[in-house]
Amino acid sequence: MPRTARQKSFDSIYHVMIKSVGDTILYKEDEDKDNFMKFLKRYKEIFLFKIYAYCLMDNHAHFIIDSNGADISKFMHVINQCYAQYYNKKYDRHGHVFADRFKSIIVDDNAYLVTLSGYIHKNPEDIKKFHEKIQEYPFSSLGIYLGLFKDKYNILDPYFVLTQFSYDIKRARELYIKFVGKCNDPKMKEIVEFEGDGSEYRSERKILVRDFAPQKVLEFVANYAKTITPDMFHVKGKKDSKDYRALCIFLMRSLCNLSCKEICAFAGNITASQVSHLCAYGFSLFKNNEKYKNIISDFIKSAC
Repeated sequence: MPRTARQKSFDSIYHVMIKSVGDTILYKEDEDKDNFMKFLKRYKEIFLFKIYAYCLMDNHAHFIIDSNGADISKFMHVINQCYAQYYNKKYDRHGHVFADRFKSIIVDDNAYLVTLSGYIHKNPEDIKKFHEKIQEYPFSSLGIYLGLFKDKYNILDPYFVLTQFSYDIKRARELYIKFVGKCNDPKMKEIVEFEGDGSEYRSERKILVRDFAPQKVLEFVANYAKTITPDMFHVKGKKDSKDYRALCIFLMRSLCNLSCKEICAFAGNITASQVSHLCAYGFSLFKNNEKYKNIISDFIKSAC
């Protein structure tokens, strides 16, 4: 049976759910949940999407994600792929880890957004240890919302939801935890479990429009590096060109909404595997080399 086309919009907020295949436990240990969150953080820093809420359970996980102009399919696919490779290697297994594609529904209004966050945060009620203290579950964003935990992974924007209650953060937290306790409507549970449908939600959020041309990336990075010319991107094997090509590919993935295959077609002399490795290297330069720590923000400023 053919797959149903995914409802997408580059300026939307999504409820995303991932689920294990069959009876497989998706996260057998806390270490597995921790590693999934690290993959999520890594690709958040590459694709610049936003996370408003999350909860990881043993066989599934929920997220509220603002795509912020990026293609949600591109970054969710690579996150799940990285985790599946990690999981199969660790547990010496083969085959699928996730049940089909990830599921997503576009959030349609503010009421749905805040109610959805409440239901996601109630998930740990099913864990005996946390049944009466869901705010203490370490792999949910609720504790961060309430100021009980620091954002260990530095990935969450809790204030987008909390400010729907009050701009006074203390008051917002008081109102929010009371609200979460009242999230018992079975109709809403159907939506959370993807038995319902959702329509498009646009707000006054500032969206990063990712319509930058690849050639503009080449010119910008060449000028940024000051030791190379744009034509070097298409020259394979030059000793001085690896950093340049890696940074260009990293920015193309981040800001041009190009897939690895599309970058291959643009470059003309590179495989999808090489694109993936160079993107990872470009990301490491961005994270670890002082010279390139502002390259994304500087590029966006230069292109405006």
